[in-house]
Amino acid sequence: MKAALAEALGTALLLAAVVGSGIMGERLAQGNAALALLANSLATGFALVALILVFAKRSGAHFNPVVTLAFALRSGFPWARAVPYVGAQIVGAGIGVLAAHAMFDLPLLQASSHARTGVAQWWSEVVATLGLVLVVLGCSRQPAWSAPVAVGAYIAAAYWFTASTSFANPAVTLARGFTATFSGIEPAGIPAFVAAQLFGGALAVVIDRYLAEDPP
Repeated sequence: MKAALAEALGTALLLAAVVGSGIMGERLAQGNAALALLANSLATGFALVALILVFAKRSGAHFNPVVTLAFALRSGFPWARAVPYVGAQIVGAGIGVLAAHAMFDLPLLQASSHARTGVAQWWSEVVATLGLVLVVLGCSRQPAWSAPVAVGAYIAAAYWFTASTSFANPAVTLARGFTATFSGIEPAGIPAFVAAQLFGGALAVVIDRYLAEDPP
């Protein structure tokens, strides 16, 4: 339960960073969407580095149902722990959005009208999640310091090379449906995003397992 609580807290802080930096970036960018996205991506990447460093030894710092499921499928992470982890991540993500709204004196309960749909967006989520899970699984074989840096850098970059701005996380996607701010997604678009993320994560597990069978 302590580990699940750590996952909830870490995911909440991550969403506060994602949504809060989106709000601040949009306010300060004066209509410059590229500048707002730059602020949002850098803040998210830096926050991930810090949060993974803090929570890695407390819960593993998954903050993402797809990452938890990938570890359960690949390395025997106990399913008895995976289920409460996923629940904690979803609850924590929602709390993080509420925290961001409160910090900027916005209505706590909102619904996004930011439409994110179409084949290009869905494919972007497949690619973004595939890459993220490969980075996470690959770093599990590397020194402990590598994961925070690699994951933060990958997510910051994926904001820019994907059409969807790289949600790559079902808990994050669900929570961002309830913010009518820069980082939101229309609730109707959430199911397709989550399906694409789950497919990308599953594909990453298969690729990782295949490539690891005969290392150089």
